Amino acid sequence: MLTSIRGLTAATLSAGLFLSATPALASQTVPEEAKTDIHTGDIEISEDLLAASAALDGTDARAPALSLTPATERASAPIEDGTANSVEGESGFTFSANIAFATEYRFRGVALTDGEFAVQGGFDIAHESGFYVGTWASNLDETTVGYGSAELDVYGGWGGNLTDGVSADVGVIAYLYPDAGPGDFDYVEFYGSLTFGLGPAELTGGIAYAPDQDSLGSTDNLYLYADVGVGIPDTPITVTGHIGYTDGFLTFTTDSEAVDWSIGAEVAVGPATLGAAYVGVEGDALIDPTGTFTDDAFVVTLSASF
Repeated sequence: MLTSIRGLTAATLSAGLFLSATPALASQTVPEEAKTDIHTGDIEISEDLLAASAALDGTDARAPALSLTPATERASAPIEDGTANSVEGESGFTFSANIAFATEYRFRGVALTDGEFAVQGGFDIAHESGFYVGTWASNLDETTVGYGSAELDVYGGWGGNLTDGVSADVGVIAYLYPDAGPGDFDYVEFYGSLTFGLGPAELTGGIAYAPDQDSLGSTDNLYLYADVGVGIPDTPITVTGHIGYTDGFLTFTTDSEAVDWSIGAEVAVGPATLGAAYVGVEGDALIDPTGTFTDDAFVVTLSASF
């Protein structure tokens, strides 16, 4: 369930130095004052040539230094630790993965594992432009709502900063139930949210809309929600709160309306987060005989992102 994704060698350098010096050598001619006796091989050097040679000794007649283009400089520079495997980063794409273990799986307040343990995880690929695609999966209780034993979500969208302290996220998600029984269960939902940073607090308001589909009983479904998280200064602890309103098929009620809520806290240590929340949902005909489908519950989740 979507919640809320490389040197130049010495030979090359030597060749470059040789080539840079070649034009100077090619343009030199032997002056008439320097003549070779073909019989003895001795070179007769005139006084004028000796004077010219002495004058050259006092001038800067060195060959020009080798000039490297920026691309060559990068190629000849040593590879630094931490950049040897930066090809993926330079392409603009980032790959991430996540995994979670929860005492139960709650979707908008409703228990989809019938109070049993849930194993969840997914993968995301994001581009520096803000566009992303991803997938997420969880086990289900086969008899709770008849969706089978597994849920697979596939989604894509765009997320990024609009202004300083304000970010947005929009996209579309497909909820798939690969081993559900006969009938239509898969459905598509569009979502969008705005997040505001206010000092140590973050406030998110969002909407999710599933249009008319056979799997929703030929009706639509609207979900509105607000999330708040407040970090406690100088600690890894964040206090969280959530409230949501559902109008449509996914309330599992007779009047198609329900309100879900939660309050909890999270502790983040490196890539791992340990969270605990008290979750509830209110609505007509929500209390089932077993007491596990929509009753309030204390849910503990251990998750990690890589």
